[in-house]
Amino acid sequence: MLESLQYIFAPQIINGLSIGVAVILMALGLTIIFGLLDVINMSHGEFYAAGAFLSVSLMSLGISFWWTLIIAPLLLVPFGIVMQELLIKKVFHHKDRHILTLLLTFGVATILEDLYKVIWGANTAKPATPIAGASEVLGVMFPNYRLFLMVFGALLILSVWLLIYKTSIGSIVRASTFDRDMSASLGIPVNKVYALTFAFGVALAALAGVLLAPIYSVFPTMGKDFILLAFAVVIVGGLGSIKGAVIAGLLLTQLQSLSSLYISPVWSDPIVFAVMVLVLMFKPSGLYAGMKNG
Repeated sequence: MLESLQYIFAPQIINGLSIGVAVILMALGLTIIFGLLDVINMSHGEFYAAGAFLSVSLMSLGISFWWTLIIAPLLLVPFGIVMQELLIKKVFHHKDRHILTLLLTFGVATILEDLYKVIWGANTAKPATPIAGASEVLGVMFPNYRLFLMVFGALLILSVWLLIYKTSIGSIVRASTFDRDMSASLGIPVNKVYALTFAFGVALAALAGVLLAPIYSVFPTMGKDFILLAFAVVIVGGLGSIKGAVIAGLLLTQLQSLSSLYISPVWSDPIVFAVMVLVLMFKPSGLYAGMKNG
């Protein structure tokens, strides 16, 4: 009996973990940007797609997947800085900045999606899996690349947490979040901090795209599909909370994975959003709230 349950649940649990860490990487970018800039970035999914498309192009040129993990996010850093400085910064101090930044980033998302169709076409692509083979986990054979994704993603999430909460750079970021004017009076270049933090969130989304490209097909609208789950993670976890993004990401992806054993996969997304609605009804701030909570 126990062995049969193991063979039923183990693949779903491991699959949920492997996807969960990638979702958390995207959600981390969203929650860091919101926690500092108070901006809900609707174009975040397109940066995820950009990372996936760049990985396909770079690998087609003979560049290894491991170099692509570094190059693709770095290529999007300048774009993130420019977007923050030339677009978001212009409306940041407006009284209706939440609506304006939402509409602004939605417009950027629409433009980028059409741009991807022009550059890469509407057809799907898929880079080769960089780690072949499978290993036995909990008595079940599981692809080595997904196991790598779990370990690498967990280390990366831990690194981001340490950067934000255990380094002087993180202290500067959190100080700018808490009191922009006071930080500026102490000599902190707040505008540069904002721009670099936004770019960091964009780079995290691109990195998630590179990591998931060998698992999912790469196509122009992929960001629109994936960003919905990332937003659900951020809302359930609490806007601006890294701890909340991690817990909610693991919770929701496990819920998706395990529910597919009993109901049609068509219902996996509605279940996730039902959880999000329940959280908003009974704890509108999410499980955790604010960057100061971790």
